[in-house]
Amino acid sequence: MKRNLFSLLSLLMLGTSSLQAQELYMPRNIRMAYDKGTRAMDGRPGKNYWQNKGKYNMTMSVDPITKTVIGTETISYTNNSPDTLRRIALRFVNNIHKPENPRSGAVGKDFLTSGLNITQFSNAGQTYKLNSDGWGTVETLPLKTPLNPGQTTTFDISWNYPLSKQSGREGQLDSSTFFVAYAFPRISVYDDYNGWDLIPHTDRAEFYNDFNDYEFSVKAPKNYVVWGTGDLLNPDEVLQPKFAARLKKSYTSDEVISIANAMEMNSGTVTKQNEWNNWKFSANHITDITFSVSNKYIWDAGSVVVDKKTKRRASLQSSYDAKATDFPHAVDWSKQALAWFSNNWPGVPYPFSKMTSVQGFADMEYPMMINDSTTPDNEFSQFVLNHEIAHTYFPFYMGTNETRYAHMDEGWATTLEYLIAIDQLGKAKADENYKEFRVKRWIFDNSTEEDQPIISMSTQVSDRGYGNNAYVKPSLAYLALKDMLGDDTFKKYLHAYMERWNGKHPIPWDFFYTINDVAKENLNWYWNNWFFSNNYIDLTLAQVKNEGLSYHIDIKNTGGFAVPFDIQVTYNDGSKAIFHQTPAVWKTNQQEASINIKAKKAIASLLVDGGIFMDARPADNSWKGN
Repeated sequence: MKRNLFSLLSLLMLGTSSLQAQELYMPRNIRMAYDKGTRAMDGRPGKNYWQNKGKYNMTMSVDPITKTVIGTETISYTNNSPDTLRRIALRFVNNIHKPENPRSGAVGKDFLTSGLNITQFSNAGQTYKLNSDGWGTVETLPLKTPLNPGQTTTFDISWNYPLSKQSGREGQLDSSTFFVAYAFPRISVYDDYNGWDLIPHTDRAEFYNDFNDYEFSVKAPKNYVVWGTGDLLNPDEVLQPKFAARLKKSYTSDEVISIANAMEMNSGTVTKQNEWNNWKFSANHITDITFSVSNKYIWDAGSVVVDKKTKRRASLQSSYDAKATDFPHAVDWSKQALAWFSNNWPGVPYPFSKMTSVQGFADMEYPMMINDSTTPDNEFSQFVLNHEIAHTYFPFYMGTNETRYAHMDEGWATTLEYLIAIDQLGKAKADENYKEFRVKRWIFDNSTEEDQPIISMSTQVSDRGYGNNAYVKPSLAYLALKDMLGDDTFKKYLHAYMERWNGKHPIPWDFFYTINDVAKENLNWYWNNWFFSNNYIDLTLAQVKNEGLSYHIDIKNTGGFAVPFDIQVTYNDGSKAIFHQTPAVWKTNQQEASINIKAKKAIASLLVDGGIFMDARPADNSWKGN
C-alpha cells in the first residue's frame, strides 16, 4: 500500500511538474499588469492599456567655439495613466559624462564634463528653484500641483551643457563637427508595469523612451549644415538656392546626388550667410530626436521607394569627412537596406520619412539617423550600417524597453543583419560572418556569465554576458523559430506581433503570448527552453544502430537548447545527403531525440552539423561505420 501510494504521489508530482513547465515565469510586477488588464494573455494590448505622451517644442543652439549646447523647451505632457502623478522623473542621459556619476567602464579625461545646467524650470506656470549640479542621469521632482489621470500639463525648461571632447554615442567628432544626441531633459517613461523608469544610464545599456511629437530648431552659425531627425521644414531659409534645389530633387531621385561636396563646404557657399541660421525639423510619434552639425562634412542624398503599394519614398542622406573611403557608398547602401527590409524581412515598409548616416565613432542607432565609424573594409562597413538601420523596427517602431530587455532590439537587429547578408553576400559568406562576428565569441567562452537566461534584466548581467544575452542567443532563438515554423508562417506571426504593438511598449511576454495566440498553439516549451533557461548549444551523436539500410540515430541534447541541425550523410560510394531536423524534434523530449533514416545505400559516416548554431564540443558529433 505504501509503495502504491508513493507511486501515485510521484505520478501526481510529475504531472504537476509537467504542467508548470508549460508556464512562463512572470515577475510579480509583470503579472500585476496582466491582472489589471493593461496587457492580455492573448498577447494583445489589454482593454486597459495606456501610455503617456509628450509634445516637445524645442530650440537648441550649438556654439562651435565654446562647444556648448544651449536649449529651451516646452513640454506638453499628458497623463493617460489611471494614477495621480505627484512626482515627475526627468532624464538627462548626458550626465553620464559627469565625473561623479556611475559608468559601466573606465573613461578617459576627455569623456568627462560638468554635465547639465538647468537655468529655468516651471510647471503649469509655477516656477521651481532647482540646482542640477548634483543630478545623475535621472532625477525625480515633486510637483506643486499633482497631475491627475487624463490631465495635460506644461513644463518649460531652459538648460545648457558642454559637448564631450571624446565622442562616443554623442559629442565632438572633430573641432567643428558634432553629433548631438540625448541633448535635452526629457520626462522619463511612466508605464503600467514599473511606474517611473528610474534606472540610471551607465553607458552600456541602451534606452527606453515614450513616443512623443517633436518640433525643434537648431541654431548654427553660417556655413554650418545641420542634419536632424525628422523633416527639414525650411530648406529655402537655411540653404543657398542651388543647394536647396539639389536637396529637393534628391527626395524623388533614384540616383545619389551630391548636395554639397568638400570644395563647396570649404568655400562657405552652401548655407545662407546669416550670422546664425535656424534649421527647423519635425517628427511625430517617435521615441527620440538627434542632430549633427558640421562646416566641412560632405553631404550626399537620394531616395528609395519603401512602400510599393503607395509608392511612398524615403529620403537617404549621408554626412562624412572627405577622407572616408566607405561613406561615399552610404546612401546607396542605405537604399539597399531600406528597400530590402521593407520588402523582405521584416517585410514592413520603412515607417519614417528619412534615414541619415553620419560618420562618427559610435556604431549606434537613433530614430532616422545612425552614427557609424569609418573603416577601410567596405563589407564590414555595410554590415554595421545594415545592423543600425535594422534598429528602425526594433526598438524604434516597436517601442521596446532596451534598458531592461536588450534582446528585444539587439536580437532582432542581429537577425535582420544576417538575413540581409544572405541576399547581399550569399548564404555561405553570411554564415561565415555571422559565426565569426557573433557566435564564436560566445561558444569559446564557457563562463557562467554566458549561460544566464535571456530573460534576465540586461542591467543585471555582467559585461561578459551582456553581448551574448542581447545579441547572440536571442537571434539564434528567432532564427530557430523561423526554421521550425517555416518562412511564411514565421513572417505571418511576426507581423501579427508588430501590428499589435508598433507605437506601443511591448515586453517579452507580449511577444511570447502573441505568437502562441496566432499559432493557436502553446509554444511555452520553446520560450522556456530558449529564454528562461541556462542552456547552451551542445549536441552529442550518442549511438547509431542499423538493420540493413534502416538507421536509428540517438542524439543527446547535452547543452539543452532546442536547435535545428543537419544530419550529413556520406555514403560508401562517396555521395552525400542531408537530413534536416527542425527544433520541433525536441518538443516532447528536450534531452534526447531518436531519428530514423531509411538510406538508399550503405552509410560510411554521419555528422551532426548545426551550421550557425555552433556546437560547444563538435568532437562528439560524428560517427563512422564499420
